[in-house]
Order: sequence, then structure tokens, then C-alpha cells
Amino acid sequence: MKKFNIRKVLDGLKEVSSSTPSVQVGPQENHLIQETLQSEHFQLCKTVRHGFPYQPSSMAFDPVQKILAIGTQSGALRLFGRPGVECYCQHESGAAVIQLQFLINEGALVSALADDSVHLWNLRQKRPAILHSLKFNRERITFCHLPFQSKWLYIGTERGNIHIVNVESFMLSGYVIMWNKAIELSSKAHPGPVVHISDNPMDEGKLIIGFESGIVVLWDLKSKKADYRYTYDEAIHSVAWHHEGKQFICSHSDGTLTIWNVRGQGKPIQTITPHGKQPKDGKKPEPCKPILKVEYKTTRNGDPFIILSGGLSYDTVGRRPCLTVMHGKSTAVLEMDYPIVDFLTLCETPYPNDFQEPYAVVVLLEKDLVVIDLAQNGYPIFENPYPLTIHESPVTCCEYFADCPVDLIPALYSAGSRQKRQGYSKREWPISGGNWGQGTQSYSEIIITGHADGTVKFWDASAIMLQVLYKLKTAKVFDRNRSREDKGSTDVSDEDPFAIQIMAWCPESRMLCVAGVSANVIIYRFSKLEVTTEVVQLLEVRMQYELNDIESPDGGGGEQTSALPTPGASPQTSGPPSHPSTSSNNSDGGNIPCLKVRSTPLKQSPGYQVDLVVQLVWVSGEPPQQITSLALNSSYGLVVFGNSNGLAVVDYVQKTVVLNLGTVELYGSNDPYQRQPRSPRKARQPSGGLCDINEGSATSEDRCKSPTSDHRDNSFSRSRSSSVTSIDKEAREAISSFHFCETFARKGDSTLTPCLYVGTSLGTVLALAVTLPPAGEQRQLQPVIVSPTGMLVRLKGSILRMAILDSTGSQLSPVYEPWYEPNITADGEEREKVRKRRPVSVSPSTSQDFNESQYAVVCSEKQAKVISLPSQTCIYKHSITETSFILRADVVQMSQGVCVACFCANGHIMTLSLPGLRPLMDVNYLPLTDMRIARTFCFTNLGQAMYLCSPTEIQRITYSQDTCENLQEMLGELFTPVETPEAPNRGFFKGLFGGGAQSLTERSYVCQTHTLPDIHSFIGELAAGKASRSLAQHIPGPGGIEGMKGAASGVVGDLARARIALDERGQKLGELEERTAAMMASADAFSKHAHDMMLKCKDKKWYQF
Repeated sequence: MKKFNIRKVLDGLKEVSSSTPSVQVGPQENHLIQETLQSEHFQLCKTVRHGFPYQPSSMAFDPVQKILAIGTQSGALRLFGRPGVECYCQHESGAAVIQLQFLINEGALVSALADDSVHLWNLRQKRPAILHSLKFNRERITFCHLPFQSKWLYIGTERGNIHIVNVESFMLSGYVIMWNKAIELSSKAHPGPVVHISDNPMDEGKLIIGFESGIVVLWDLKSKKADYRYTYDEAIHSVAWHHEGKQFICSHSDGTLTIWNVRGQGKPIQTITPHGKQPKDGKKPEPCKPILKVEYKTTRNGDPFIILSGGLSYDTVGRRPCLTVMHGKSTAVLEMDYPIVDFLTLCETPYPNDFQEPYAVVVLLEKDLVVIDLAQNGYPIFENPYPLTIHESPVTCCEYFADCPVDLIPALYSAGSRQKRQGYSKREWPISGGNWGQGTQSYSEIIITGHADGTVKFWDASAIMLQVLYKLKTAKVFDRNRSREDKGSTDVSDEDPFAIQIMAWCPESRMLCVAGVSANVIIYRFSKLEVTTEVVQLLEVRMQYELNDIESPDGGGGEQTSALPTPGASPQTSGPPSHPSTSSNNSDGGNIPCLKVRSTPLKQSPGYQVDLVVQLVWVSGEPPQQITSLALNSSYGLVVFGNSNGLAVVDYVQKTVVLNLGTVELYGSNDPYQRQPRSPRKARQPSGGLCDINEGSATSEDRCKSPTSDHRDNSFSRSRSSSVTSIDKEAREAISSFHFCETFARKGDSTLTPCLYVGTSLGTVLALAVTLPPAGEQRQLQPVIVSPTGMLVRLKGSILRMAILDSTGSQLSPVYEPWYEPNITADGEEREKVRKRRPVSVSPSTSQDFNESQYAVVCSEKQAKVISLPSQTCIYKHSITETSFILRADVVQMSQGVCVACFCANGHIMTLSLPGLRPLMDVNYLPLTDMRIARTFCFTNLGQAMYLCSPTEIQRITYSQDTCENLQEMLGELFTPVETPEAPNRGFFKGLFGGGAQSLTERSYVCQTHTLPDIHSFIGELAAGKASRSLAQHIPGPGGIEGMKGAASGVVGDLARARIALDERGQKLGELEERTAAMMASADAFSKHAHDMMLKCKDKKWYQF
């Protein structure tokens, strides 16, 4: 008989229970709090994507709907209408979008991809979807063309052939224009890929086909042969028609433009080299760079516009990319900041056979979108209303705030409106299609981005839109011309010494604190008044870690602070007496900051104004460690920051360092790792006083590592094991998080006091008690005392987030001071009155009965715990992940209650109830593909979250069921019913014999031809037969009408379905009416013919036939 090992069974039970919340109810405590949040309150979905499309590759514009589409190298599709109307779609294959073509005013778009597939998108629904796809198997797609109001899409290939697709059925026609038939004997060699196809503006039956080698063919669709061939000895990049269809222009690889008459054979009628130097002896000008694209646009009352990209001479080395606008005798060369991907000229008419009347040029650059006004002198650019400047400097960190004070966005907007550039076009932004959503989101949201060049941007993110409010340049505080004589002097041109690493913001008081990569902390106040700061106030702090291997003195810490402001700052008359330093002569090679604070007066505009700069200095020839955590509390007037050495608490009211301790010293005698105490450094006084005077601060050329190279994420490279084996790890226990709160400072306390919780990278939470002087004048004079009170709890992994709940399970937000204007220009007495009148907001916890308990919520990389206070017993514990680790955790307020939200490195997004830590949602959302996501992911209240999905784009998501349900109504509509402009009058005879333009009926996803009635008869299936099945595979898309019916929801969905049903009915009735009219005409013709025959034969005898 097999024996059971009871110990193994118990161990197994322990392992199973460790993955579920273990409930430990302390004696005499009842923790049965009714939790209101349930699993059905959570649902994860993407909401909207903001920013510039990353790595754009193609562009198209619908001149009637006024919608712009941009395709990218990763298969993304971004659609832009009026400001606030934008949409993101993604091709499943992820292949680059090589070309886009709108079905103008039809609510549909054709995309051609680098994997040789063509897709038809339905834009008549809020989330566009693919209706049809066609995948070519044997040929590579190089160019597509869809004439206005035509149902025939021409597809050119690498082999030089042209295939024709019916966009109604998305099936290939049997009609193929073969390259050898097109060029016949005009060339002995293969002409190369098709680089251009377009129809004659006056006759859709005639196509211009441009081959890469320089051959252009005018093809007659009806006779299936080439009418004319035009040969040039330079490769072709693009072709454009004159609107009358009698001339066209080609751009070439040698920087020339050639203009040809349609009926002219042999040579072009004109050759232009826009940027070439013209030799005097009549020789050909020097070759220039290729002209990649040319457009030829006519005006009714003036000279035509020739607009081109490229073509600069080869001797313009280092010159920026240019767009050239040639109009009459003037040539304007417009320099761009980035390489040009594509450009489009916006014209008043969608009809190619009318005077074009161009009014703007949209230029798609590699990292920007520029729209140039052609109607104003000097061609000014339009002010871009889209949030496309997120990446102006690389984003290094983000914070997201929902449910902000109502006066905050107007205040930031007012300050930011003074920063706007001048000289923009006076006309309205021309991309104005679509309609805003009908969402009724009542709360305001703000996103803050920190950047590599030291800027901080505030964005209004309310109602799934994004608009820049205010931009703060933190680098203004420092001298740009850093001297090279000090330690570590290296070339820093490729580094970002001003990069923002961490931000802490109090929305209520508007206090802002930023930590930079050069080990500096800047504290800002918000003011509506302009002020000139004569001397920027500065604190220099020494933070050092020393393990002693030889001697072990009784006490003494390894840190010193230089807590006096630099000369010229306000003297510390009210502070504690300062102790002179024995090492102020820099004999140890220390006391050097990474950056030099400017010594000249600083003019500060309304908005954020610097209040204090804190810098960590070099110690013993060692650069300061980067700051890993930061927090501020406006009610206490304190900022705290930590790194791998320890932490420092700064009183920004009195401009002093209140506390500067190594991590080991926070433990006192209870250090769980038994580390050696620190040795006092030679030639320094014992740590008897708070301050250490440092005369004259020098600068250093420390090569600070930039966050753009993933500075903060050293945690990814270190071991994720919670067991600590390395002495170095123990020595370098970094401070990973802070939380200011009003709670029970010590075990068994009966009163609530201001506290600071400190979380470390080894999973320890330590408490510090904060003793504040009385408010008013005493706060300016008496010192703040911060003292460690011991360890609260230990968890596996680095501590990420801490919070306090009251006895009912509601979150207790930290106390704050309401915002006030710091630069009051009244006399001292008035200022004192204001200061006294200013209330300090008190958290709800202070009003609760002292017998009631609180709960501390602590979340680490691996697990979460809930601690009952003041007994300090763990009542709930949940192991979030064993095999991975948490990147971001936040305690967030939902409309139904409070929960913990976590983003895991394996891609899972999870929520846990509070205080019970029950798993409520666990969705495998996205794998961690790069460090950018880890660095920028953040949750906020009311079920909102965001991250940078590319270097230029913010992706917003929601984990709230309510938001997911209302999302359809909140999203904007791209397609709006607009009448197509009337076709140009083409004259009586052309209208009589050419068929003219038929009226465009409002119908769903189908097109209607506007030219020769018989074009269908020689391209259609009846005349041309079916295409080879092996050539391309037809794939029905998920976005058909049936898919739309299933996807649409709510009242908007019902309206959309009703509209689609009407469209379908109208379409069928229209087709029926056309067929009936045709049958009646046929019957009438037959009747007439029969009558004529009867009259002719009436009097004839039988033998006369």
C-alpha cells in the first residue's frame, strides 16, 4: 500500500492557497467590509490613439468629405477630419501601406499593401472595417489608380502589367494590359515596374501608363492598343495631367521635368530643371537629385501651379528637404524639418477635367504633417490643430490624471495661449470633415508628458480628445554652456542632460516637482503673473553610500547636505544654526553638481515658475546616483526623493533639507540584512548638525545617461528573484516609492499624525513620522521634524504603490493645500492676511473616530497586501504573479468603488478588489514589446489608462464597463452625407455624345461610372471574361453590412442600420429604375423599327422581296 506524506500534502495546499487571497482576521477586529466592485464592472478595450502616425508611408485626401488618410510602414491607418475627429485602424498583416485611394464622397477607401494585397475599407461606421480584400499571388503591386466616380481600380505591378478590379464586387476583370503589348517595339528591354497610371481627364477610356525606365504609353481601353508612346532617357518617378487632357508633365531621376503634348511624338515640348544651374553655352544643365513627385494644377484666372518634391542640386549638401512651388515666373523653395514622404495639393473641385483652383498643399513628413496655404502671399503654413507634437522631443515619462479640479484646464490653457507662435495662415484648417461624438463624459482628464530635452507638456485629454494646454521648459533653469574642465568631461552632444525622469504633481495646489536624469529636482509653483527671479534658489545635497569593511564605528551616516542656498538667495535667518564643514575646499573631489544652475536673472512668464532647485553633488569622485522615486505634499510643504543610496526630505517653504538618510539607517537596529554600518568619511565632522556649508559650487561634465536609452528600467536587467544573495544588492537597496498620508505612525497609536511611507526595491515598507510646526508664521520659522518609526511590512519584489483606506474601505487621498497666487503684489500686511485666510484641506480620516481602524494597501512587483492599522496585522494577501512581474500598479477610484489596477510584464492587465484583494479582471492585453510601454504605462481613476504605443503615439484604453458601453456614442463620425459638387459644363456636343457625368445617388459602398457608357462593355466580365483564379485570391472582409449590423449598438447603431437599409433600398430601386428605363427605351426602339419596316414593305408584292 502506498504511503501518504502528510507534509507534502500540506505543502501542496500552501502552494495552491498562495495564488488566492489568504484572509487573516486579527483578534478583536472585524474586517467584513461590503465590497461594491464586481467583475461585471470591468471590461478592457482600446478607446483612441493620439499623436503623429509612426513611420508614415502614404497619404490620401477626400476633397468632398474633407478627410485625410495616412498609412504607415506597420500597416496602420490613421484618418483625420475636423480637430477632434480622428480614427485608428490596423491591417492584420502589419505590412506597409504603399498607397491609399478614396472612393470620393462614397465613404470608402482602398489601401494597397507591400504584401501585394488590396483592401476596401468601409468608413461609414465609427470604427471602419474591411469589406473586401484581394491578395495577389504572382505579381508585386507597385501603383494603383481609381478615377473619380469610376468603379474600375487599375493596379500596376512590378512586371509592368496592369490589372483591373471592379470595386463593387472586388473581383478581377479578365482585361489585362500586358507590358509587351503596351510598349511593343519601342524598347528592346523590359520597361520596368509601373510607376504611374492615370486616366485622361477628358476621356476615361484613355490611360497614361508610366514605366520606371522612362517610357510613357497612352493606352486606349476600347481598342486594346497604345495610341502613342513617349520615350525619355531618364527614369520616371511621377506623371501629372493638365486638366484639359492635352498635356502632361513627368518628373525624372535627374531632377528634370518634361512637358509633353498628348499628340506629340518624339520629344517633349519643354524640359525644365527647377534647381539646376543653366550653363551659358547651351549645354544640358548639371544633373540634380530626383524629383520624386510632381503635381500640375491649373487656375481659372492665372498661371498654373507646378508643385514638386526633391530635385535639389547635388552641391547643396546638408540642406534640408524642400517642397518647390512654381507659379508663373516665381519659384518658392519651402524648407522642411524632416524628409518628405508624400504631398497632396488640395483643390476646390474633385473633377479632374475642370480648373483645379489649388488652395493648399498637405505635406507628409517623416515626423510631422505640414499644411501650406497657397492662397496667401509667402505661402504661410496653417496652425496644426491635431496633437501631433507628442514626440517633438522623445517622451521619457508620463502621468495621467482623471477627475481634476474644474478650474485647472482653463488656468493651464490661459498660460499656454501666451506661448503660441505667430505668423500662421489666417484661414481655417482645410481638413474639416466628420462630426464629433455625442458622448457626455462629465469629468476632466489631464496627461502630463516629460521629455528628453527637459520640457514638460500638459495635455487636455477630456472626452477622448487630446489638446496641448501648456509647455514648460525646465532647462531654462540651467546654464546651457557647461564648462569642460571638471570631472567626467566628455562629449555630451548625443546625451540628454536635461531629460525628465519622474514627475510628481498635486492638481489641487498646482504644485509640480520634476526629477531630472542629472540627479536634480526642481519644484515649481503656478502663478498667473509674470515675475523676474534675480537668483534661482538652490540646495545642494550629498548622498553617499559607504560599506565599512575594516572599522565599524558606533554611529555616523554617510551623507551630508549642503542645505544653504547659494550666495544671493534669501538668508536662512529662521533656520537652525549651520555647522561649518571641514571639507568645503573640495579636497575630496566632491561637491560638484551635474549641471550648473544659471546665475543670471530668470524672467518667468505666467504659468509654472521655479521655486527651488535641489541638486545631488559628486562625492569622493563618484557621480550622484539617479533619482528613483519622488513625491510631494502641498499641505506639509515637503518634497521627498530617493535613489539607490537613500532618501532626502526637503522643506520647500523654508528651503532646507529636513532629513537625509541612507536606506540602512531607516531600519535602525532592525535591519533584516545584517549589513555593516557605514564608515564616517575622512576629514568630515560627525553628523551632529543638519547642514554643511558649501561655498561656490562648481560644475561637472558628468555624462548623465538619458532616459531615452531606458535609464529607469535597470530593474529589467536585474534578477527578479525575491531572495537576496548578493552583498551588492543588499548594499544598493534603492528607494522605489513614497506615500504621504495621515495615519497611525506606530503600532498601537491612537491618534492620526502626518506620515511618510517609504517603499524599497527589496520589498520593505518603512514609516516616518512628520512633525509640522503650526500653520502661519510659525511654519516659516520652526523646523519640520521627520523621524523613522520602523518597518511596517515586507513583500516579495520592489514596492510599487501604497495607499490608505478608511474603516469603510474608501480611499483616503493625501491632504493638500488649495492653490493660491504666490506672486501677490500687495504690501506685507495684505500678504499676511491672504496667508492666514488660506485653508489647509483636511483629509476625511482626521474626522473619524479614533477607535476606528485604517487599512494600508501595499503592492509590489509580485504581490499585494492589506495591513490593518494601527495593529499592523496583515489581513489580506494576494500573489499577483509568480513567473512574471508587475510594471505598474495604481490604487484607482472607480465610480462604484476602489480597486488595485496592475499591468504585468507578460502583457496581462488585472484589477483586484479592496480591501479583499479578490481578482476582478485579468485580460491578456499585449506582450511587453519594448521598454517604452513599461516606462509610460499608467492607470488613473474612473477606469482610464494610457501608454506610448510608438515613439510618436499615445494609446488610450479603458477597463471600465461603463466607458466601453458608451464608447460608440463618444467616437466621432468620419462620413457625413455631403452632396457631390456639380460637374463642370463640358459644352453641348460633349454632353450630347460623351455621356457626361451622371448624378451620384446616395448609396452604400458602391461607385458609379461618370464617363463613356460602354466602358463597362469592354472591361466588364461579359466582354473581357474572368481573370485567372491563381492570379489573386478574393477574401470577404469582416466589415460588410452584416458585420456592421452586429457591431453597431445603441441608438446610434439603430439609426445607422436604418440608414443602411434605406441606402440598400434606394440602391435597389435605382438599379430597378435604370433597368426599366433601358427596357422601355429598347422596346420603343424595337416598335419604331418594326413600324418603319411595315411602311417599307406595305406595297411590295411577294416576288419583290
